[in-house]
Amino acid sequence: MSKITPAIRVKNFSFYYDTQKIFEGVSMDIQQNKVTAITGPNGCGKSTFLKSLNRMSELEGEVRVEGRVEFFGQHIYERRINLNRLRRQVSMVVSKPNLFPMSVYDNVAYGVKLVGWRPKPELDEIVESAIKAAALWDEVKSKLHKSALELSGGQQQRLCIARVLAVKPTILLMDEPFLGLDSVSSMKIEELLQSLRSQLTIVIATNNMQQIARLSDFTAFFHSNENRIGELLEFVPTDKIFTNALDSRSRDYVLARLG
Repeated sequence: MSKITPAIRVKNFSFYYDTQKIFEGVSMDIQQNKVTAITGPNGCGKSTFLKSLNRMSELEGEVRVEGRVEFFGQHIYERRINLNRLRRQVSMVVSKPNLFPMSVYDNVAYGVKLVGWRPKPELDEIVESAIKAAALWDEVKSKLHKSALELSGGQQQRLCIARVLAVKPTILLMDEPFLGLDSVSSMKIEELLQSLRSQLTIVIATNNMQQIARLSDFTAFFHSNENRIGELLEFVPTDKIFTNALDSRSRDYVLARLG
């Protein structure tokens, strides 16, 4: 039986903003069609790590890396990599909804139009399909040509997910996607992710241990060392982070967050 290639393979990976090292020596295999949670104390580099997986971090300043990040075997930090294609295939949803000041329809269609021209009926179908996949259609089908900024916070976050789904990514990166949302909105997004998990590889950076337990298959625990540089302490099936964490810092952190 052939071994399944990880969606993303990280090998001894270190990351710098200019001369400041953010994290070092990270190695992990992110498996296809699984949910991986990235967690750890604030300042340990988990959000930067997430953004390094599709090179969105480079929009924030000069970066330097050591080691490798492979997307289905291709090192994404090679010079010849097509960044636009990479970011469509490995798409990101950030913690605060970042919608454009345009209609619901145009927000979802935006990325599709960047890829190339589509006939209006085909574009309509793509937009509707993506909004339905984001479990939002019934709430916005009568508001498609109204401003997306009029939607509630939870609806805006799901519309951001719809915008990503419209370009048919392979991997969905989510940085604190539940931050600032009420419990009802959070639960709707959880249900959405449960429905998507068989179709996409999902990586979530979050400190909500209850959501990690409910959603993720694997958990990576980051921690800062004495030099305030992030390190990966352990990467295990999620049940083990709660019942049999290898490092005492992992155990103490999980207990504190659950307590």
